[in-house]
Amino acid sequence: AIAVGNPARIVGYVDAKNDDRAEASLPSRRNIVGIVTTRIAGVTLYDFPLIKDMRGDLSVGEFERSVPFVPKRYFFVFDVPNREIRGEHAHRECQQFLICVKGSVSIVADDGAKRQEFALERLNRWIYLAPMVWGIQYKFSADAVLLVFASHYYDAADYVRDYDEFRRLKAKG
Repeated sequence: AIAVGNPARIVGYVDAKNDDRAEASLPSRRNIVGIVTTRIAGVTLYDFPLIKDMRGDLSVGEFERSVPFVPKRYFFVFDVPNREIRGEHAHRECQQFLICVKGSVSIVADDGAKRQEFALERLNRWIYLAPMVWGIQYKFSADAVLLVFASHYYDAADYVRDYDEFRRLKAKG
């Protein structure tokens, strides 16, 4: 790259050619998603590729390749006062991916037998919640924006909002 100024900005590239084959030469490692298992059944952390660059960082994932479901709905949670708690429910069928796109938030996941807390503090770490995982979101930073991708359209009947009922349903299997 040819950079000028302070702070530096890219103004061109040495020996740059308009060659469509250049995209194919990118390292395939950029598409690898790291999947981290947790102590909670139905909960995994996904570390999406993070490509650091002086022009700005990039993280990428592909639905139907990197994510185990095709989202049918999304929603944002933001402007949450720090002491407030969101979630406190499970879904009977809906799967979810939670991504903190700005700031930070803590997620508590509970499979009916174990509970674990996860901090979402970087854009390329997502948390997957399978159906029948009790989820709580709290410790929202003042600037937090939580993006949730859901596998199903909104259906009030899909929610389990009472923790004792959740435990009974989990015990039934």
